[in-house]
Amino acid sequence: MNELPLLTEEEENEMSSQNHSLIQARLAAWLTLDDRFNAATELSLDISPVDLARFKLNSERDLKPDVCVYYARDFDIIDPAENRDNIKVSQMPLLAVEILSPMQGTEDIFAKFRAYFALGIKSCWLVDPTLQTITVCASPRTTELNVYKVTDQEVIDNVVDIHLPLSKIFKKKFTTTGQTQ
Repeated sequence: MNELPLLTEEEENEMSSQNHSLIQARLAAWLTLDDRFNAATELSLDISPVDLARFKLNSERDLKPDVCVYYARDFDIIDPAENRDNIKVSQMPLLAVEILSPMQGTEDIFAKFRAYFALGIKSCWLVDPTLQTITVCASPRTTELNVYKVTDQEVIDNVVDIHLPLSKIFKKKFTTTGQTQ
């Protein structure tokens, strides 16, 4: 019988969770509902223009935001007649979203944000499923943050002009009695 290979510590730290996965799917779906945008998940960004070592990130690894947001006019399905697909994308998104996994720390995320800004990404979001918050970071300086909690009506990103209902991201769909909310 073949045994499954052991995961490296880095692979274990990057594993997703139920909440992470659901929130990632909901964010991508809601962001794509806005006809101005297309959202992609786990998209490999071409990091060659920037030395990631200065951000204390492993330069051998791709940067793959949990969710990337592009203008729909600039980023869409590639025509099948072109007979190609992009493994790494050199066009940077407008917005990069990172969702905290249970084994991840915020310092790791903010290091990625500094790299994202150096690559030309305009805005970054840190989503914390445990605290049910979305932190909008519109600058590499972490002093310029807007934190939205589930009790707020919506998350507002003025850089990208996004208004997203928070209840649609964090709200349970069913009560303990099985009724939809």
